[in-house]
Amino acid sequence: MYPKYPYYGYEQKCEKVPVTFPPQQQYRQPGFEYLMEPRPIYDNPNYIGTGKLKDKVAIISGGDSGIGRAVAVAFAKEGANIVISYLDEHQDAVETKQAIEQLGRRCVLIPGDLRKEEVCQHVVNVTADLFGKIDVLVNNHAVQFIRDSLLDISAEQLQASFQTNILSFFHLTKAALPHMPAGSSIVNTTSVNAYIGRENLIDYSSTKGAIVSYTRALAKNVVEQGIRVNAVAPGPIWTPLIPATFTPEMVKSFGADVPMKRAGQPFELAPVYVLLASDDGSYITGQTIHVNGGQFVSS
Repeated sequence: MYPKYPYYGYEQKCEKVPVTFPPQQQYRQPGFEYLMEPRPIYDNPNYIGTGKLKDKVAIISGGDSGIGRAVAVAFAKEGANIVISYLDEHQDAVETKQAIEQLGRRCVLIPGDLRKEEVCQHVVNVTADLFGKIDVLVNNHAVQFIRDSLLDISAEQLQASFQTNILSFFHLTKAALPHMPAGSSIVNTTSVNAYIGRENLIDYSSTKGAIVSYTRALAKNVVEQGIRVNAVAPGPIWTPLIPATFTPEMVKSFGADVPMKRAGQPFELAPVYVLLASDDGSYITGQTIHVNGGQFVSS
């Protein structure tokens, strides 16, 4: 079942956007895009870049797939060179690299576990050595684990959630800041769950709430350096994290409970990251932009 889908208010010929999904499950976080059915839609063919990020250098964590892949491709269309930090999803990462290089931009892949501060420093060192600067940092990687009760959340899971979803943001940003000139931008991926809470994603929701506060505080801290810091709060988006988190039956109806009655696709978030990364967002800092299919949130 597919709806008519308008791009930016105009009916265009485009790939069909699914409303329901075949039941499926992956058993490893954060998941593999190449195994998904259907594959997420990461590129809007009607999006034409206008040089908003010409010759900029962007690090995108989790850029191998999902939202990160869509952001990487949109940034490349806008003229940026891309460094993708990812765990070990090599096949997905290579596909993303190929998509970026087809757009005429450079793409560097750096696998590694960002829970380790030395890996974060390595990502930044490689980027600085190759390009001499970092103009955009997108902190985008995450894990999430379904648990019906707080009593079911082990100490190991709690550590994994916080080390991956927020502590690594501190490490990667701390390493990058000395290489970010005035006019640079940091964009953090949080979640609608930071605002509405999710009863079976307690630790995940908590880390995403921390990202909102981190974004606000860091924005004030670096504003005099001419660096802007913002966040994007996605709702239900069809990414590898979904089949890697939910049961097959939950996947089947994923996204149906929002006002737009469907999950979003990664390409639908990418222009917001472009806005926040580019001079179009020059008067925006410390803010969170919601892309969630119509869910009401209170900040």
